[in-house]
Amino acid sequence: MTDLTPANLFGLNGKTALVTGGGRGIGAMFAEGLLGAGARVIISSRRQEQLDEAVAELSAIGPVEAIAADCSTEEGCVGLAEAVGERTERLDILVNNAGATWGAPMAEFPDAAWDRVMNLNVKGVFQLTVALIPLLEEAASADDPARVINVGSVQGLQAPDIENYSYSASKAAVHHMTRVLAKKLAPQHITVNCIAPGVFYTKMMAHTLDTFGDEIMADTPLARLGRPDDMAGAVVFLSGRGGAYLTGAVIPVDGGYATTL
Repeated sequence: MTDLTPANLFGLNGKTALVTGGGRGIGAMFAEGLLGAGARVIISSRRQEQLDEAVAELSAIGPVEAIAADCSTEEGCVGLAEAVGERTERLDILVNNAGATWGAPMAEFPDAAWDRVMNLNVKGVFQLTVALIPLLEEAASADDPARVINVGSVQGLQAPDIENYSYSASKAAVHHMTRVLAKKLAPQHITVNCIAPGVFYTKMMAHTLDTFGDEIMADTPLARLGRPDDMAGAVVFLSGRGGAYLTGAVIPVDGGYATTL
């Protein structure tokens, strides 16, 4: 008889995961969820002090370590992959969460806003995934694929009112790249899916919520902000055996904000 217990479907004991941008915000929510399900978690971020704080907090849940890295450059992505390879012989789960945003009126939107956001949000996701394919292949099997989980946004699913042109374009690109990579990597037993978060209170979203929070809440059918357990549940589902037959999917976790428009 097939084991359909929650422990088998969603338990991650013995798995190793890397969460980029895992020192705060949604990345820290992902890391906490993976640790709670039994995984060993490596987090990365550009700022060592941020990582030190996150490790001190997350260590109470499970085994976590940190690597400082800049995923906006190919050199940074390759260096992070090499550092992960020094710590583990296989990588079961890659969560491409590191990201940047930029807001400015159209007439004032600078060229630097395109380079900074697209380099990290799109090129970095691609370059780090490619650099980690050998470690992902070591963990992959037909029965239990290795997992790549990209992080998009509901702002890549609809035309937002907020003037963050490079950000919304970058997240739409991540959604489609997820499908392309899913098709390419399926023969290697690596699934690629995407979580598209709605509105969660994070440092990145603080200004937006302070300015447009009431309007956003009014447009959200479930009438609340996202919580850490919402993100944790999504990443654990995609990482566990219960999500092994899913690839190329973009899953909005948004309280209906984008999906019911």
